[in-house]
Amino acid sequence: MTNNLPTWLTWGRMLAIPMLVGVFFLPISARAQNHAAMWLFIAAGVTDWFDGWLARKWGQTTPFGAFLDPVADKLLVCTALIVLVRLGRIDVVIASIIVGREIAVSALREWMAQLGQSANVAVHHIGKFKTAAQLVAIPMLLYFDQLGPIDCRWLGYWLLVIAAILTVWSMFYYLRKAWPYLKA
Repeated sequence: MTNNLPTWLTWGRMLAIPMLVGVFFLPISARAQNHAAMWLFIAAGVTDWFDGWLARKWGQTTPFGAFLDPVADKLLVCTALIVLVRLGRIDVVIASIIVGREIAVSALREWMAQLGQSANVAVHHIGKFKTAAQLVAIPMLLYFDQLGPIDCRWLGYWLLVIAAILTVWSMFYYLRKAWPYLKA
């Protein structure tokens, strides 16, 4: 295991996962729980960007960090989706589509890497748009209130629907790129 700041920031993001769940068990108002969960998710998202930037800037990229970073990201997003389903803010179908795709594409990437073909399923702009939609939608749905003229419940829900559509689209994109190897 590598001992550097970017890796510790990724571990911090992993620590945020049980904290995100735990916020909703605190003996505070629902509004305070929502705010705490939203800020925790946003802080974790900032560390995701920051740890990658630091690792590249300081030349501290490692195979372990390259493995742990996407695991932390996917666990954080999947946990947030489960929390949102539990709170009744999103439908289990939307969460299942997104979580299922994350598992399937991660497995596909692992398999393609074993074949030496990981470049064929490298991150594509469709996947980046999907991630951006998720990372805006989830804090809005955790906040679950009006923010000035913005109805975070409505906008967050529809952004997550868009993310689910992009999720399916990107999964088919990656499967199409891997198809010649799947047939063989």
